[in-house]
Amino acid sequence: MPLQMGMRAVHQNNNGITMSQTLSHQLAQFVERSTWADIPAPVRHEAKRALVNYFAVSLAGCSDPDVATAARLFSRFNAGEQAHVIGRSDAMDMLNAASLNAMSANVFDYDDTHIPTILHPTAPVAAALFALAETQAVSGEQLLLAFVLGVEVECRLAMAISPEHYSRGWHITSTCGVFGAAAAVGKVLGLDARQLVWAFGSASAQASGLVETLGSAAKSIGVGNAARNGLLSALLAQDGFAGPVQPLEGERGFLKVFGEQPRVDEVTSELGERWALLANTYKPYPCGVVLNPVIQACLELSRERDWDLDDILRIELTGHPLLRQRTDRPDIRWGRQSQVSAQHAVAVSLATGRAGLAEFSDEAVSDPRLRVLYGRLQFNDDPRYSVESATVEIFFNSQKSLKRTTEVYRGSLSAPLSDALLQDKLRELAAYGGSGCDPQPLLDALWQLEQSTNAGALMRLASL
Repeated sequence: MPLQMGMRAVHQNNNGITMSQTLSHQLAQFVERSTWADIPAPVRHEAKRALVNYFAVSLAGCSDPDVATAARLFSRFNAGEQAHVIGRSDAMDMLNAASLNAMSANVFDYDDTHIPTILHPTAPVAAALFALAETQAVSGEQLLLAFVLGVEVECRLAMAISPEHYSRGWHITSTCGVFGAAAAVGKVLGLDARQLVWAFGSASAQASGLVETLGSAAKSIGVGNAARNGLLSALLAQDGFAGPVQPLEGERGFLKVFGEQPRVDEVTSELGERWALLANTYKPYPCGVVLNPVIQACLELSRERDWDLDDILRIELTGHPLLRQRTDRPDIRWGRQSQVSAQHAVAVSLATGRAGLAEFSDEAVSDPRLRVLYGRLQFNDDPRYSVESATVEIFFNSQKSLKRTTEVYRGSLSAPLSDALLQDKLRELAAYGGSGCDPQPLLDALWQLEQSTNAGALMRLASL
């Protein structure tokens, strides 16, 4: 179809709805018109905190065997060497680099979490933006603004379809992240609202990711695709690649197909007043976020330990029903699965008093002392609990019991990790990943990103 005909088609659909009347256009117009001056100071700072966490977890994941496998395969189809891969010597075309960097950030389940939706917002958006920023002039202010807006888009779409979307088996970071990446890259490219709606259309055609993949490398390829395909969608729109008028809210659009009863008001209500980044959190432990209060309770019980593991009769875990739905995995075989297994998280944190990356490794999962505890865990669903709270009670053969409740866990919205702790996380994970990247210049550049005239230069500090 000639471009002119395609452009007419998106101005008005068969029901006579013009683009300016659609929810998709309203969201796109918000992205187009927003400026750095519109972003409140707390949101600006949170954007930098999110990026510190992003580079921390990416530097941990850069040497993961599955990421290395993907990097070797991607190199066979490489279309250039414009963009760096975090923690590695590889340089690739920006589509492949965006995918690999998002995968590295997500592979250890250590990335950030938007609490209302349990979406991990930074990896798809940041990976796409930094890949683009290495191919054209992008200032730190431009990148940060685009990042804030991309996170806003993906989280608002997620709010409209949560929690039913996840319950149906969709991996929300992958399915919604592609829209965040498309919006963020579109902002840097200077797309107008019509082009951004086109980008949403192409993103909707590529939105995918299944919860069944959790505990495997395939989960992270979904997040990598969100970054890659969002970037691609914006580039296509820049070149006039047209799409539907209502890619989000249309009768067969994203919200109605991927949601059960989508709350479309979540997409545009209080735009520019209520910011998704202020509901974002950073994990102290490398596992599914609903396990954080569980681990904290277990670590506290372990510190008071005057009992042996062999004395444990059973362990009762009480929490929101979502806790059991997402983490009841007793039959795990490798470390990747352990990051979403309550059985392992409870066993390893009680037994060792630690909950770092080494405690969620293949070696830890093969420890027979831990595996014998898996079968002693019982769940109690209690909808009165929030997803940020949990109770762990240990019952012993002696008929003694110990109980600990976590009302607010470290790293939650009510007890956020400090800037200093996020910096420590980056230093620790950079060392864990073994890339040799010097964390201090990278940290300095991240905190000063707003003043940078070349945001893409930061990537050279994070690669070899």
